[in-house]
Amino acid sequence: MRILISISLLLASVTVYASMQSAPPPIIGRWDITVQRADGAERSAWLDVRHSGVQTLVGQFVGMSGSARPIAHVEFKDGEMRFAIPPQWERVEGNLVVTGKLEGDRLAGTMTLGTQAPLRWTGVRAPSLRRAAAPQWAAPGPLFNGRDLAGWRAVGGANEWEAVDGILRNKKSGGNLVTDAAFDDFKLHIEFRYPAGGNSGVYLRGRYELQIADLPGSEPEIDSLGAVYGYLAPSVMAAKKAGEWQSFDVTLVGRHVTVVLNGTPIITDREIPGITGAALDSHEGKPGPLLLQGDHGPVEYRNITLARGK
Repeated sequence: MRILISISLLLASVTVYASMQSAPPPIIGRWDITVQRADGAERSAWLDVRHSGVQTLVGQFVGMSGSARPIAHVEFKDGEMRFAIPPQWERVEGNLVVTGKLEGDRLAGTMTLGTQAPLRWTGVRAPSLRRAAAPQWAAPGPLFNGRDLAGWRAVGGANEWEAVDGILRNKKSGGNLVTDAAFDDFKLHIEFRYPAGGNSGVYLRGRYELQIADLPGSEPEIDSLGAVYGYLAPSVMAAKKAGEWQSFDVTLVGRHVTVVLNGTPIITDREIPGITGAALDSHEGKPGPLLLQGDHGPVEYRNITLARGK
């Protein structure tokens, strides 16, 4: 009897081991998503699917706004995917339901928020962005001349930006400000000042938001000052008081980012998993601009310089 039990346990163990060693479902991985809105405009989203244990698929999803949110279960069978998650900042009743079909290395499907009409989307595998060698750095140059908005343009709303006495100022909530130039790897220095309760952000390559927020007394979180919004929390809080000038020194190489806030390293050579909400696009393999968030309220910037990698 003991021999039969031992054989049964051995067979069960072999079965589990074999299932673990089988090829992983092809849906696993990171996906850069482009959403087609009803007005014809394109918006960006992002999906990460991974194993949890032997059978279950879980993940993270970034919609057209907000931050990365967890997916408790991703259904995948016969090349078709489905998951549902609660709304985040959206003021709607009902879940966000995402469906898709995998064909090769491309995904396509729909996303439906509550009772709204479904939106169509397409997805491609996100690039690794690993670099074969560390870049060499060109000499830094100014991105803001201190006199006017030359080299910048407003997007996504009315232009409330102005240049006054060497300061790039957003007077009130309006459009974001984007550089005409696009960048790959870079070292960025930027100084900023916000009023009490202020909120803004610096989007690296227009895709990865480095959070600016007045949260006095808070612990380091994924939405704190200096966080890569929704992904990477600062290791320490190095914020000054609202109304004081502060600085970021940022190095971005591929997906790896280092952030120094007011002279204190707060993120060191960490990988950014994917785009953050409200990114300009999801084309992570391409160079992208610098974007200053202007839709949350007043904020000021100065002494913006950038050194390109080569």
